[in-house]
Amino acid sequence: MASKSLKKFIWLSIGAAILTIGLKTLAWRMTGSVGLLSDALESCVNLFAAVIALVIITIAERPADEEHAYGHSKAEYFSSGSEGGLIILAAASIIWSALPRLFSPQPLENVSTGLLISVGASAINLFAARVLITEGKKNNSITLEADGNHLMTDVWTSIGVLFGIGLVKLTGWLILDPIIALLVAANIIWTGYRLMVRSVRGLIDTAIPMEERKKVEQLLSKYQPEGIEFHSLLTRQAGQRKFVSFHILVPGVWSVQQGHDLLEVVEEEVRNALKGPVTVFTHLEPIEDPVSHQDIGIDRG
Repeated sequence: MASKSLKKFIWLSIGAAILTIGLKTLAWRMTGSVGLLSDALESCVNLFAAVIALVIITIAERPADEEHAYGHSKAEYFSSGSEGGLIILAAASIIWSALPRLFSPQPLENVSTGLLISVGASAINLFAARVLITEGKKNNSITLEADGNHLMTDVWTSIGVLFGIGLVKLTGWLILDPIIALLVAANIIWTGYRLMVRSVRGLIDTAIPMEERKKVEQLLSKYQPEGIEFHSLLTRQAGQRKFVSFHILVPGVWSVQQGHDLLEVVEEEVRNALKGPVTVFTHLEPIEDPVSHQDIGIDRG
């Protein structure tokens, strides 16, 4: 469980979604732009996604119990996966709205006022997105990062739509409105795909990032001059929590107390070297025993 609740940041996302839905719907009704309609539709998806994220964060922050001894943090991957799917759904709705306009372009009305309203909505999303992404990285929360990235796709959608409407106003080429909407939809699909891939990687117990694994290896290597060895380093990440396990080989003449004291020190050093909640498992072995030097993978008991 995280040291602090992250739900307040999801409430920020929900509030931003409600505000931007109202503003973008107003801008669409004033201008008749399919681009602005697609923007408003994506904000509706943002709201739905933020509600899902709130539910998942609530589950992920529950403490470990008898049936979930390792906690509930892995639930965050379901949120980010659903965010990716909803982003792709939003892109599909944009494409559905834009395709008819390719063959039957429609004039836009009250363009200046509509653009001004849309800019205000985009500013709200940009602020909320930056907060969510920053806090997500700080707290190793894929749910916050996914929701922040979702809002950033909304911002880029808005930028694309505003650019398209501006070109329509300058050139009079009405077909630019649906073309820009389709280009924005393609970018959104790519973002959704990346989120879904990242969620799948988390659900299949992908190792912690390479730079963090190197930190652990460097930390352990400093004990080698003292005749202490390490092997069987295994890592995985479940939402905010990281899991690290390895074997420590010490002289067989050591007492149980000596070995225990070393394990306590090393485990604490590993926890301090990595960001966020970290669970460390160690196994003590005599360095003189040949069996102790067999590198052990997950399939050996």
